[in-house]
Amino acid sequence: MSSKKLGISLLLVTILIGFSSWGFLVHRTLHQLAIYSLPAPLQSFFHADMKNLVDNAPRPDVRRNSDKTEATKHFIDLEAYGPNAALDMPLSWEAAQKKYGKDSLLKYGWGPYNVIIQFDNLVAAFKSKNKDSILFYAADIGHYIGDLNVPLHTTLNYDGQLTGQKGMHGLWESFIPELRINQYQLYNPHKATYLKDPAAALWKNIRQANTLLPEMLAKETAVSNSFTPEKKYKMQMYYGRNTRMYTKEFALAYANELGPTVNAQLTASANLIADFWYTAWVKAGKPVFTTRAFSNDLATELKSFKQNKLIQDSLLLSKKSKSEE
Repeated sequence: MSSKKLGISLLLVTILIGFSSWGFLVHRTLHQLAIYSLPAPLQSFFHADMKNLVDNAPRPDVRRNSDKTEATKHFIDLEAYGPNAALDMPLSWEAAQKKYGKDSLLKYGWGPYNVIIQFDNLVAAFKSKNKDSILFYAADIGHYIGDLNVPLHTTLNYDGQLTGQKGMHGLWESFIPELRINQYQLYNPHKATYLKDPAAALWKNIRQANTLLPEMLAKETAVSNSFTPEKKYKMQMYYGRNTRMYTKEFALAYANELGPTVNAQLTASANLIADFWYTAWVKAGKPVFTTRAFSNDLATELKSFKQNKLIQDSLLLSKKSKSEE
């Protein structure tokens, strides 16, 4: 397995903080929010197994520990494919292999192509009406889409290590959302949209995420200039290892400089997940399932969601999972 990405995440994944990608808290949140953007009866179908989807949202990160092929499914290092890769890379896996070679793609990340492969698997699962398969691929594809909406999953400088900012990965994706999610605007009025070209839609989001890199790095540098090393970092023991971590004070100061950026990427992730789930269902012929009733629980959650009170009303499952862990 490539040690890249995995090297910065293995320890923290083990303790369920999940700094390898959006933290477990955010991945689980994305799946719940995506359900609320779906139309009936698909919404009712997924809501009936929402806990399954939410609990399994981090599964691809956990799988990294045992599956040597997993790591490079989560990112794409655009610089490795040329200066205009974000615009020039082929949409299809076959064309990408022909242009760059499979070995290069497996080395520098093939996240977008993996998403489309999993999307095709989800379409097939819907056609078969196999609930277990649908939930499996829906959870996995949601995870991968979420990862590719994270700027640091689109660059060789995946942890800020090339710019003297090592540790950026966990800071941006996990620490800040953990500190700030209670203040996020989790509601947005998006309704799942049929994607005529899912790969093109995914690449649009990837390009947007990638454009955020210069600003997020520059703001970290600016905030760092007002902190001494002793105020910026602390040493903390994790399973017998003394690990350097950012202080809460620094993370909050950086979060203030970022403004709504992390929240916006969270929302973009959830919206695209909903679009992919919905599109797969439509492509499969809109199969009808026995779970079609609009439950009272769902009605209550949707009302709370629209008021942006899921956390206040103790209805966000990811917060419950966090407390249980």
